Amino acid sequence: MEKCAAKNGKRGGGLPETTQNACLEALTRDQGEVTRVLSIQSHVVSGYAGNKCAIFPLQIHGFEVDFINSVQFSNHTAYKHITGQRLTETELSELFEGLKLNEIDHYSHVLTGYCGNPTFLLKIVDIVTAVKKKNPGLLFVCDPVLGDNGSYYTPKELMPIYRDKLIPMADVLTPNVFELQEITGRKIESEADCLEAIREMHRKGVKIVVVTSGMFDSAEKKIMHCYASVKEGEDEFQQYRFEIPVLHGRFVGTGDVFASLLVVWIHTYNNDIVKAVSNVISSIHGLLARTIKHAYGDNSPESFTPSAAQAELRLIQSRVDLLAPSIPVNYSKLS
Repeated sequence: MEKCAAKNGKRGGGLPETTQNACLEALTRDQGEVTRVLSIQSHVVSGYAGNKCAIFPLQIHGFEVDFINSVQFSNHTAYKHITGQRLTETELSELFEGLKLNEIDHYSHVLTGYCGNPTFLLKIVDIVTAVKKKNPGLLFVCDPVLGDNGSYYTPKELMPIYRDKLIPMADVLTPNVFELQEITGRKIESEADCLEAIREMHRKGVKIVVVTSGMFDSAEKKIMHCYASVKEGEDEFQQYRFEIPVLHGRFVGTGDVFASLLVVWIHTYNNDIVKAVSNVISSIHGLLARTIKHAYGDNSPESFTPSAAQAELRLIQSRVDLLAPSIPVNYSKLS
């Protein structure tokens, strides 16, 4: 896997074609190591969002995944009609109690995503506390799902619970710019604002912060920036900016895929954030390219809007992109 390495300050992530087969073979080989993830997120019966996006990428990389669905909906919210159920904090407690009673509550990773209920989120705090106590070396990846593009799509009451209780427990945090702004109470209008807000998350105890989306290089919005930061010591950070070419269209579930692949590559590369984030972005780019081709077909993006069904992520069809990312990613070291 050494050939997957990024060159500092130039390009990172994707695999040259000549090494894809070798990396695929390595990734699918049984390495004998137990990596078991507890993923608590939303679920849809048809299409892709939440756990439906996260489980497959983890499993094809050899991770065992135990998943709890915070909600179970017929489909995601881009459709006209949505039906389904929400798991209560009582039901969540019952499920976790069964894991404890059978002594099958030992995990190497916890991944949390969408939660639409404050009391449910407080119960997640209890569960993360319990599994971290059982395995102090566990890696907790928290995606603080609140909203995007300037507005909430979850109850605002979730924010202080994330800020004060769950985020201080997180090893890895994956907010977008809107979520980072809400959690820190800082207006983020520039790269400097973003980096300072990231440092505030480090001061709360988070080791790795990855700001997944929401910052652009210019008013034309042709390149979106992703920021990754690793706390090295007291007020010492390694910070990087990654470039993401903006592709046409709006697609549900990319953040959920992002967080699950970050679990994979942080583990694979032993916390090397440049290699990890480069590979995640490369895979997401490949996934979206296939999704866009399917969604738009021969139609012009300027004159055609795909339906929610047409715009579903082509996750299964992109399994090679998820396993062996091959699109180069530009990045710069900031500090």
